[in-house]
Amino acid sequence: MARPNVLLFMADQFRGDCLGVDGHPDVKTPFLDTLALRGARFARAYSATPSCIPARAGLMTGMCPRHHGRVGYQDGVPWRYENTLAGCFTRAGYQTKCVGKMHVHPLRNRLGFEDVELHDGFLHYYRRPGTPACESQLRADDYFYEMQGLGHKDVTDTGIDCNGSVARPWPYAEETHPTRWVGDRAVDFLRRRDRDHPFFLMASFVRPHPPFDAPQCFFDMYRGMDLRRPPIGDWAQKTASRAQGSPNGIADPELLREAQIGYYACITQIDHQIGRVMEQLLLEGELANTYVLFLADHGELLGDHNLYRKSLPYEGSARVPLLIAGPGVAPGTVSQAPVELMDVMPTLLDGCGIEIPASVDGKSLLPLARGEDAPWREWLHGEHAWEGYSVQYVVTGRDKYVWFSRDGREQYFDLAADPQETHDRIADPACRERIDQLRRALIADLVGREEGYTDGERLIPGQPGRAVLTSAAL
Repeated sequence: MARPNVLLFMADQFRGDCLGVDGHPDVKTPFLDTLALRGARFARAYSATPSCIPARAGLMTGMCPRHHGRVGYQDGVPWRYENTLAGCFTRAGYQTKCVGKMHVHPLRNRLGFEDVELHDGFLHYYRRPGTPACESQLRADDYFYEMQGLGHKDVTDTGIDCNGSVARPWPYAEETHPTRWVGDRAVDFLRRRDRDHPFFLMASFVRPHPPFDAPQCFFDMYRGMDLRRPPIGDWAQKTASRAQGSPNGIADPELLREAQIGYYACITQIDHQIGRVMEQLLLEGELANTYVLFLADHGELLGDHNLYRKSLPYEGSARVPLLIAGPGVAPGTVSQAPVELMDVMPTLLDGCGIEIPASVDGKSLLPLARGEDAPWREWLHGEHAWEGYSVQYVVTGRDKYVWFSRDGREQYFDLAADPQETHDRIADPACRERIDQLRRALIADLVGREEGYTDGERLIPGQPGRAVLTSAAL
């Protein structure tokens, strides 16, 4: 039998609960729901470092944050990893291509892909005065360059911010939208590929990362709906506030509703483009021999606990969708095991019979996807640094412990009983033993870290954090 192909769909800022098959009452994702039923769904998939750059480092290297070194968001740090997901497939004789978002440095770093048709969204770092001409985003980004040739203005000329919560329909022709562009380029690759070689194709969508600007027809799907209100925990600030690195949140309930509509509209547009690409895969006769995987780099708080955007360890930000279908995967499998983006690289290499590099920390998900009673990790450690401090979390298949390094504040959530984290049980005497167990797990994982978060016996608040570790093999 021919070696399996790989089709990796990735979205940016797509919440783990925003799938119909996950039980969301509002958002419409028929094609992704079908993919989940054809394969396996990981209901406890997380982003260890929930913002774009560090999350993608985990995906592309198979390393945990401690080893890939990006424990917060920082632009302009070169990517120089010896082993990458795409590089392993290229060396194994696969035809490899990415269409859409990479978010690496330098901007045109292919990270092991044979070819990249790039669209990273609006990146402030590559538009500042003094940016070298070769790194200017309007020149180096294929989508922006193509749209300029068609006479279209820049994406933010519509008046909505690339990191804000304001929503409005795309004012131009639908076929010029970035989500449609990624779908078009992915379909074109399947049409023009070299059929003498297996392929690894990554279709990487910028949305539903803001701006929330799907075409009008997708907005219309949600206009008349009574949308579910975001959960507000008994521990949350009572007014809308900023998450790490984000602008002010939305206090006006009507503007919140518009943000929800725009966000869900972007998700449904992505779902329809995934349906297009899957149809082309079926027409090519390659569906049965292709691993198809869908995931996101992180989520979007979207008003949960009066917070917006990402970076924080709460479910809306840190939990991501992760679906996989393909050879040997048991249809309809749902796993509650705690899994992470670093597990994707060993999973795909394992499925295609390619040696997994020793540098990889993740584990293959295929035994779980086959429905096997395989041993698995008990917990995951995640983190995100910002403004000299960080937040650390430990999550299992049933609960979560959070520690803020700035002031030592702790939180504990029983996810099995309270999946929306509405009640912080850190002061509950009945949870004391479990909290101590998870705290010790965090201490063990932080021992030896250059920030000095622990002496091996206790967590030490107030230590200066950093977004990039100097000791990592970047």
